[in-house]
Amino acid sequence: MQTLSFEEVLERILAADNRYHRDAYHFVREGLDYTQKRASKASKTTPRHVTGQELLDGIRAYALEQFGPMTLTVLTEWGVNCCEDFGEIVFTLVEGGALAKTDQDNRADFKGGYNFHAAFREPFLPPATPPTAKRYRRAAEAESA
Repeated sequence: MQTLSFEEVLERILAADNRYHRDAYHFVREGLDYTQKRASKASKTTPRHVTGQELLDGIRAYALEQFGPMTLTVLTEWGVNCCEDFGEIVFTLVEGGALAKTDQDNRADFKGGYNFHAAFREPFLPPATPPTAKRYRRAAEAESA
């Protein structure tokens, strides 16, 4: 049996299921590569299988690195609105033969991973009290004392 390329698998997936944009599948594949490299670098080993939670952490870091404050907008445009969507993409690619899994891997590994707003917006929000406001408040308090 001939092995299909990633693009061929993706064409089949998109013909049957259009929930996610083509770029979302490429991004998850790149996020997996990023996560495996990060994991192997940390443990000084060859690339290894990563868990769903490790993949979610890697995808978050990769997304912030690639898209910065636009991350949430990009993911939403692709139809990815929660960690479970990453799991759906991963398992759709597994079922298509583009990715492999172990017997312990399942879609539930991606359930409730993290809040998208907290993960992708909060790192770019200004502090609740700008540092200059604190400085002016302290100066005013010192003058009135």
